[in-house]
Amino acid sequence: MKRAALILLLAAGGALAQPTPAVETLRGEPAIPQPNASEPFRMERRDRVIPRSHQWHPPIIPHHIKGYQITRNVNTCMTCHSSKAAPQTGATPVAKSHYLDRDGRQLPSISTRRYFCLQCHVPQFDAEALVGNDFRGPR
Repeated sequence: MKRAALILLLAAGGALAQPTPAVETLRGEPAIPQPNASEPFRMERRDRVIPRSHQWHPPIIPHHIKGYQITRNVNTCMTCHSSKAAPQTGATPVAKSHYLDRDGRQLPSISTRRYFCLQCHVPQFDAEALVGNDFRGPR
């Protein structure tokens, strides 16, 4: 019995060690262009509001965020963007919806559901589109 289990285990291990074949797309070319390591994407340094594509589009971060810390205990974004700090810093204040709990009650500080900014908001990068897009938002 032990010998049969050992043979089965060795056979399974050999099957796992087999190289997997390369995955090919239906188009016959890489679906997403592979980044060139010598030309990394550069974050745009524009301290301006970037227009939204549609009403529910979360605002794009128009400034560099390298070194910003967002952990369970610290949110560097709120140093400038909290409703209390924004008038002094000139930053766009966090939306009122970010201060509501799931039942719609007003909270004294940002809701834990909205605490991790990068879940929805992304920095603006100078990068080519991965796929073609002719979408035009409201003008």
